[in-house]
Amino acid sequence: MTVQQTSLPPSAPPDVRRLGVGSGTALCAGAVLGPGVLTLPSLAAAAAGPASILAWVVLLALCVPVAASFAALGARFPDGGGVATYVHRAIGPRAAAVVGWWFYGAVPIGVVSASWIGGKYVADAAGWGGTGAAVVAGAVVVVALASNAVGLRLSGRVQLLLGGLLAVVLLGTVLAAAPQVSAAHFTPFMPGGWSSVGSAAVVLFFAFAGWEAASHLSGEFADPGRDLPRVTRRTLAVITVLYLGLAVATIGALGPAAAGTETPLTELLARSVGGAARPVAAVAALFLTFGAVNSYLAGASRLGAALARDGAAPRALAKGGAPGEVPRRSLAVLGGAAVLVGAAAGFGGADLDLLMRSTATCLAAVTLAGLAAALVLLPRRTPLWCGGCASALLTAAVLAFSGWLLLIPAGLACAAVGFLTLRRISR
Repeated sequence: MTVQQTSLPPSAPPDVRRLGVGSGTALCAGAVLGPGVLTLPSLAAAAAGPASILAWVVLLALCVPVAASFAALGARFPDGGGVATYVHRAIGPRAAAVVGWWFYGAVPIGVVSASWIGGKYVADAAGWGGTGAAVVAGAVVVVALASNAVGLRLSGRVQLLLGGLLAVVLLGTVLAAAPQVSAAHFTPFMPGGWSSVGSAAVVLFFAFAGWEAASHLSGEFADPGRDLPRVTRRTLAVITVLYLGLAVATIGALGPAAAGTETPLTELLARSVGGAARPVAAVAALFLTFGAVNSYLAGASRLGAALARDGAAPRALAKGGAPGEVPRRSLAVLGGAAVLVGAAAGFGGADLDLLMRSTATCLAAVTLAGLAAALVLLPRRTPLWCGGCASALLTAAVLAFSGWLLLIPAGLACAAVGFLTLRRISR
């Protein structure tokens, strides 16, 4: 996928000039699925108990008009710029720059979150504890930074393989845990009230960012108007089965213990197939998180260079942004920011739940900006336009539950506007 990626999902573009429906579905599903889903079921269960399933359902419903809107925009304006392109067309370059800063600012937090997930799975299998998890997470970030600095990138086929591996792991876990599901684990259903469902939805948004992936890939399809809707429908079917299956299996099989584990897939597999599942889950999680972190850094480093090229970031970051070059200065900024975030988390300033909520808040802001652009660019008072309105309202509601974390996208927006203002004054 291209630079303007939010799921912080994989950012490597496909290795072919024209995508078919099958390969396009694989890439888009891989963009939505990510390592976050390896721990999100337990974080959501901790927030809302069995009622967290409602948060999954609400966000899946939200996905339908969001995905349809981005697919429609991609069919009308096929371009690799994705959401930023649509925001630029609908609102203007200043708003597009803000969206770019939201992406760029969210990546260091998302990188630390993703690497920490892999670290926890490895530490759980090896019995290393919190320190071991932090060391593994740090090693993932360092190796990913080094590979990007020397210009090594995972191919599109490898990214597809990793995305397929995650889908197989999730489906296998759901099927293996099915016999363990107990109706008694769903009562009391809503111990924390309706507000807890909103709180769960905030952290779960991490798992739903990436729908704009179809718009980034729009220029790769031979016939975007025909293929994008098909790809969108198939991707929706895949993630609905996997996400709802995993949510039900986690609550139904683990019960109250679901809220107390940071490696729910390991626990589900261990109860079904025994202790041998722990190293298998750890290896899978490590490969998945490295692939995601490597892609996040590759895409975001180029985003920083593109912002600088367009005058929306310090000009020094533009170096290395040309095709075939490595934007090492932008990569260094991301690496430094990731170190700061990781250090803050290591010294108790943030846990995994807070990091993922912070990332999800920025990504929800990006989604809301994309929906706002869709409401301007798409024909009004059509079913798609009305669905976009409903999704925008739901996304805004999810953002409202972010509370003080809204200061992060607000601060990034102020920084972007301030930079643009100073640049204009200095001319």
